[in-house]
Amino acid sequence: MELKIKHQESYSRGALLLRAFFGAIYIALPHFFVLIFVMIWGAILQLITFWAILFTGKHPQSFFDYQLGLMRWNLRLNANLSNMIDEYPAFGVNSRTESVVLEAQNPESLSRGTLLLKTFFGIIYCQLPHMFVLFFRQIWGSILSFIAFWVVLFTGQFPTSTHEFLVENFRWSTRVSMYMGNMTDVYPPFNGKE
Repeated sequence: MELKIKHQESYSRGALLLRAFFGAIYIALPHFFVLIFVMIWGAILQLITFWAILFTGKHPQSFFDYQLGLMRWNLRLNANLSNMIDEYPAFGVNSRTESVVLEAQNPESLSRGTLLLKTFFGIIYCQLPHMFVLFFRQIWGSILSFIAFWVVLFTGQFPTSTHEFLVENFRWSTRVSMYMGNMTDVYPPFNGKE
């Protein structure tokens, strides 16, 4: 899996203030409204995918592409709302941008045993330990984002170390989502490094 969010050379103070005061209206609401329906369809495909993997050992390519597109959309939206990019997030599971990149390959085959293990025990051995650590990283990331807001407002620059930390959080949580979403059998590492 490859996940990158481009660190811009300079950030728009106007776009920053516009997002801060009106982002919920012109960014979050329209995206969340459409995403609700897109995510419902994604959940239905996820259920069908479980049976497809159980019987064939493969994740259907079109379903994989849809889920990956849904993750890209969420990533673009979250990167924008976190002030990591100024570019307005594109709508749609087929949209792509240069500033936010998420690429993954559909495995040739997936283990049926791992599928069942994730289904029955995935919350215990994967989600709980990762989410416990990510919870504290997200708190620290929120503090850093608040500081970065003021840095961008006064300097027009997003602190590089904060940007890298936030990208690592996104990368880490995306790996967990891909593993639990049966898009890979590779257990996610406890870090967000490339």
